[in-house]
Amino acid sequence: MKIFGLAGWSGSGKTTLMSKLLPELISRGLTVSTMKHAHHTFDLDTPGKDSYIHREAGATEVMIGSATRWALMHEVRDEPEPDFDRLLNAMTPVDLLLIEGFKKHGHSKVEIHRAGSDHRFLYVEEPDIVAIASDAPLDDVPLPVVDLNDAAAVADFILDHTGLNAAIRTTAKEAQKDGAA
Repeated sequence: MKIFGLAGWSGSGKTTLMSKLLPELISRGLTVSTMKHAHHTFDLDTPGKDSYIHREAGATEVMIGSATRWALMHEVRDEPEPDFDRLLNAMTPVDLLLIEGFKKHGHSKVEIHRAGSDHRFLYVEEPDIVAIASDAPLDDVPLPVVDLNDAAAVADFILDHTGLNAAIRTTAKEAQKDGAA
């Protein structure tokens, strides 16, 4: 499973880019999952529902399943916040896992930067940032710059960087050979 991340300040457009990247990558035949870091308390459950009542009553984990999806909620309670690797190990393997946030973790990532932003560049302090996706040309930046508004170009960069473009081409060639046989 290849891992690649999107990093940037709040409001920079990470989620917007993610929502455009997912269909672009999936249309190329890849299985893709996402993992996002939240800096605040969040809840996916609804007060009053059975699963909420189970958690409030003390269950460590609550599994909800239906014909269309399943979800596992794990209460951290008195444990420390789970680290990146623990969360990663809970994921089902896919071709590509896109990470939103976790900007300090040591996986390759693209920094999202908007023209006119008052925020400093993250790449200066984060050596795992390998490119910048920007909505404007950038001068004096020592990294590749990709058009933030061109999801296909960002996807190409990610697939080239992770080696998945080569894997896609190899799979396509093998499929052509099988079809010709």
